[in-house]
Amino acid sequence: MTYRQTTDFLLYDWLNVESLQTRARFADHSRETFSQVMDTCERIAREKFAPFSRLSDVEEPWFDGERVHLPQASHDAAKAYAESGMLAAAQDYELGGMQLPCVVEMAANSFFSKAGIGIGGGGMLTSGNANLLMAHGTPSQQQVFAANEFSGRFAGTMCLSEPQAGSSLSDVVTRAVPDGNGSESDPLGPRYRLRGNKMWISNGEHELTENIVHLVLAKIPGPDGKLIAGTKGISLFIVPKKLVDAHGQLTGERNDVALAGLNHKLGYRGIPNTLLNFGEGKFPVRGGSGGGLDGAGSGAIGYLVGKPHEGLRCMFHMMNEARIAVGLGAAVIGYAGFEASLDYARTRPQGRPMGVGGKDATQPQIAIIEHADVKRMLLAQKSYCEGALALEFYCAKLVDEQHTGDAAASAEAALLLEMLTPIAKSWPSEWCLEANSLAIQVHGGYGYTRDFPVEQLWRDNRLNMIHEGTHGIQGLDLLGRKVVMQQGAGLALVVMKVGDTVARARGIPSLAAHADALAAQLDHLVTATHAAWSTGEPEAALANATPYLQAFGHTVLAWMWLDVALCAQARLNSQTPPTHAPMHAGLLAACQYFFHYELPKVPAWLAVVETRDDTCRSMQDAWF
Repeated sequence: MTYRQTTDFLLYDWLNVESLQTRARFADHSRETFSQVMDTCERIAREKFAPFSRLSDVEEPWFDGERVHLPQASHDAAKAYAESGMLAAAQDYELGGMQLPCVVEMAANSFFSKAGIGIGGGGMLTSGNANLLMAHGTPSQQQVFAANEFSGRFAGTMCLSEPQAGSSLSDVVTRAVPDGNGSESDPLGPRYRLRGNKMWISNGEHELTENIVHLVLAKIPGPDGKLIAGTKGISLFIVPKKLVDAHGQLTGERNDVALAGLNHKLGYRGIPNTLLNFGEGKFPVRGGSGGGLDGAGSGAIGYLVGKPHEGLRCMFHMMNEARIAVGLGAAVIGYAGFEASLDYARTRPQGRPMGVGGKDATQPQIAIIEHADVKRMLLAQKSYCEGALALEFYCAKLVDEQHTGDAAASAEAALLLEMLTPIAKSWPSEWCLEANSLAIQVHGGYGYTRDFPVEQLWRDNRLNMIHEGTHGIQGLDLLGRKVVMQQGAGLALVVMKVGDTVARARGIPSLAAHADALAAQLDHLVTATHAAWSTGEPEAALANATPYLQAFGHTVLAWMWLDVALCAQARLNSQTPPTHAPMHAGLLAACQYFFHYELPKVPAWLAVVETRDDTCRSMQDAWF
């Protein structure tokens, strides 16, 4: 079962994405057009990305004091990706887009992440940046910045973290002050001057495109000149690397955005990761796009997006989209390791069959895939990676339902997506990383060397547990906000959806036991949720938010697998087509593995949640 066969099964057999063409927005599409997009992306990924994944890992970006250098392969890959049209794939035709469903767009983009995340990880940021501007920017901002990002002329970033604040956005201290006379009437939006530092900015400096559009979180001082405490004072600004006029043409003047240094990371080495200084005076600028060169102040020029003090609300539009993309990236990196270890296991001879009297050394060696423990490791990888793919595609289809369904369906999809987003980001980033670890184990000592790709895949995937919010942050979001919002309406919706799948599976003899097991764990999850909050003390309830996240995630993945198994069993029964029988049988085996080996882990995680275990909370610094 190839990766393409997996995606086709999930998209067409399980999710029935062809039904989306009945929506007005997607009426021009069919399975044929969807497949053509997939074919194109698969080919470009195979030709421009995969052959250079190792190159991007060993020839890291470097800074000569003036510019950041990247291998020519990175330039070629970025150009090929932009020319494919995928940066604007989901946008309106009028913007040069294809009006693709989100689920098809994400599936097609997954080929690039799988082929070489270190050489092709910039597209997600650019399209996410532009999508945010389409949702919250002015018409001029959309035309000047978003449209040029969709075309590949400009690239985009998101600038949130600061060296002293990390994930604590309420502690950002980057300042933005109005840029004097005429700044409010600038055609690109109210103009401000920004001063501050941002850390961990992927693709923050490069020459792959004509310009880089930074979306920067900063605080506008109050009347007393002081920054407003907490997240309420945060606003969002467009800060281009190079200044542009009201028509998007470069003015020839560099904005005061300076590279302070490159971060050298464990993985994702092909993507420049930067520390940026805004307004330090290295590139002093006089004014903005409207000809108002009034010299009113120093600092980097930025244009307000949306309203003052609503920056975090706008940025979460990009962050939530990015969290699904991070989860999908983790899934496909895991899948790449699964494919590599499967191929190795099929061709590596070692050991002999175990007979009644032990091993017979006179017999020829067998491929290691014949050993039960190797099959265990391969099945684990298959269950993690294909289950994660199912989850990400399911969430992407919810995005389509939210944007094109009727009012009731849209509201339900939005609520369900809110509930699943912490899982969509965190679960693949943990368990598909575990898949990469198992891929190394299957290779044995060779897996630890650079002769095989699995060590790089593990390093690349390790970052995804941190990207777009750590497990701790996702757990706090899930248990502290999502399950209690709207008086528990989101949790009730998840319970209903899982219950629907359980009810259908109970009518299939081969799946009935799985259905009962999932129902029992779902009940336990609900009970533990109520127990965690029974005292009404947030500190006690949230002390074990990460084990809760893990238990919730495994329950959701069991739901995904049971739903996929219903489809696979139906196809296997009908033998449609007969040549796909091994694929369907393999899906059912992976489902069985997950229910027998993974779902039983849930009670241990929930035990500390429902008892509000204080082992970690009560631990004192001195005791370490």
